[in-house]
Amino acid sequence: MVRGATVGDLDAIARVAEAAGQRGEWTGADPAYVRHLLRYGQVVVTVDDDRVAGFGATRDIAGRAGVTSMLCDLFVDPSYRGRGHGRALLAELWPERNTLRMTFSSQHPHALPLYTSAGLDAWWPLLYLTGDTRTVRPPAGWTVEPSSPDAVAAFEAGWTGLDRADDHHAWARRSNGVALVAAFDGQPRAAGVAAGEGAGYGLVHLASDPRLTDAQVADSVLAVLASLDSGDGYAQLCLPAPHPAVRPLLAAGWRVAELDVFMATRVDLLDARRAVPSPALA
Repeated sequence: MVRGATVGDLDAIARVAEAAGQRGEWTGADPAYVRHLLRYGQVVVTVDDDRVAGFGATRDIAGRAGVTSMLCDLFVDPSYRGRGHGRALLAELWPERNTLRMTFSSQHPHALPLYTSAGLDAWWPLLYLTGDTRTVRPPAGWTVEPSSPDAVAAFEAGWTGLDRADDHHAWARRSNGVALVAAFDGQPRAAGVAAGEGAGYGLVHLASDPRLTDAQVADSVLAVLASLDSGDGYAQLCLPAPHPAVRPLLAAGWRVAELDVFMATRVDLLDARRAVPSPALA
């Protein structure tokens, strides 16, 4: 049976997430994250033998080109795999095949075939990068200052047409959360949020002015990373493999800790040369 999730399912969803290897902040094991999805997205669970066996969630992202449905999570308790739970969850979340849809697929052998069967294609790797912010030199002309979620959301809406205000507030409420604006020659050119605790601290999401060149897009990311204070100097972020900031970060000693695969009904639903996405909410 597939049904809509409620706050009463938070503990059961956390149990499934942890059994599937998802632990810590901003995963299905985090009640604050699931509550955000319950309020602003759609969360469903499958029930087997009166026990929650899997959960899935989507979040609609509205922009000038229309609404894209982002599959944020889809996990099944390992003891229930092979019984069709993943396919049932996806059918409930995406009943229509003529909508814009995207997700980041893990490397689990069942994930990519499942999303392909739902009409998505695999386009590029999403790299989970981690490194020492002290190895990043602040680019000339760039400054980074704390801001507010509303201001950051307004910049992103003006640059991309995407309304992410609710997500920016949620990101900023995370541990060590802070909204940031990066300016070049005094003009705001990128805006986002850094947050997280311990090894999970880093740049969560960053939007940039579409008038920036590739080199300036890379510099905006480097400027923000150089401004972060994680205590021990280390931070993380997710970048599409074609993003212009990948090469300078790898050259500075940053490493790829893991990767997902961007899958979507259209490749242009996320700009691989500009996006600094949250793997959970893009």
